[in-house]
Amino acid sequence: MSVLPPMKTAETKKRAVSLDLARGAMLLLIALAHAPLYLYALEPGIIHRVESQNFFDQVVNLFGMFIIDNRARPMFAVLFGYGLVLAFHSQITKGKREKDALQVVRRRSWYLIVFGAVLAVIIGGQDILMAYGIAGLLVSWLLTREIKTLIRTFIIITLFYIIVNPIVWGFMMQSIGDYGFPPEVLATDTYLSTMMYSLISFPFIPILIHSMFPILPSVLLGMWIANYQLLTKPEQQLRTLSFLTTIGLAVSLLGAVPLSLIGNIWNPPFFLAGFVYGFHILTGIAGGLAYAALFGIMGAKVKKVGPFLRSLMALGKRSLTFYVWNEAMLVLFLSPVALDLGGRVSNGMAALVAVGIWSLSLLLATILERQKLNGPLEFAMRRLVYKNKNH
Repeated sequence: MSVLPPMKTAETKKRAVSLDLARGAMLLLIALAHAPLYLYALEPGIIHRVESQNFFDQVVNLFGMFIIDNRARPMFAVLFGYGLVLAFHSQITKGKREKDALQVVRRRSWYLIVFGAVLAVIIGGQDILMAYGIAGLLVSWLLTREIKTLIRTFIIITLFYIIVNPIVWGFMMQSIGDYGFPPEVLATDTYLSTMMYSLISFPFIPILIHSMFPILPSVLLGMWIANYQLLTKPEQQLRTLSFLTTIGLAVSLLGAVPLSLIGNIWNPPFFLAGFVYGFHILTGIAGGLAYAALFGIMGAKVKKVGPFLRSLMALGKRSLTFYVWNEAMLVLFLSPVALDLGGRVSNGMAALVAVGIWSLSLLLATILERQKLNGPLEFAMRRLVYKNKNH
């Protein structure tokens, strides 16, 4: 999620198409992933998805398992890693020393943590900004190292998650004693009780996310493809992008098959179900990379940007603002502390609410683009991170 302004050279025009289209679409996937978390009145289904009430719900749940769940998050992480490299090199090209450029990247990461804390505590939304801010702090040292160090670090961290993650999820599912998680919200929740709980628990949110979900491998993949300019100069990398898209989608889709069978035609022991979910998470890393590569191909192929793509790019340029906005709107419409639709609608209707919220974001971003205005949080981030107007 880059907070740097789009550069105005012909070379970076392609970068804006690929990255901003990806960021804009990513916001839809995240909204769809988070909407089911507010459906507290329905019986748990598989993991965070509630039981289907009709055929449309079944379609939405299956679509979520194959396309969204544990795939949107890695895509976010890939784009975040790519953005770290762009931010670092942008500072270097402006004559900054490596040490100063790293300070800028780390300052952005710290403020991302602050924004995430505000989202979690004050707004009450589902936050992943704190986890990515921490990821930025953890991997920033690799920005000054050779590519082989980056690859070696990726291999070590990914192997750790491959070995540990399915086992951890297996024990977690066994302790729950069900295929689905209990709802995170309750009908009796109030804004004050939710805020007080979040005030106590928010420091543990990013720790829990990094413990249970392999964020770092996807961030490192984003840094890796950024070093080869796969999305910055996609027209020169079409064969590589096509390979990553094909292989990544194949791994991602096949990796979702076992989870989709649970509760329908397969009823494994709870530990095995958790193990399968860990496998679903790991194969989502390939899915996130494939999604990013697919938008690289789109960026290379687009000859003329029409109204819809222009709006999608406008949304992508303001992804920080509209990620927080979308989470606030999900709270407003679905949470029991506000309009409480989460207690009255099914999974399919919640998905339609998420699409509606994203569509409103698309409209608002288009208006901001036409007025040549940056997103409020992008503006705030720039003022906080950069000490003078020349940077």
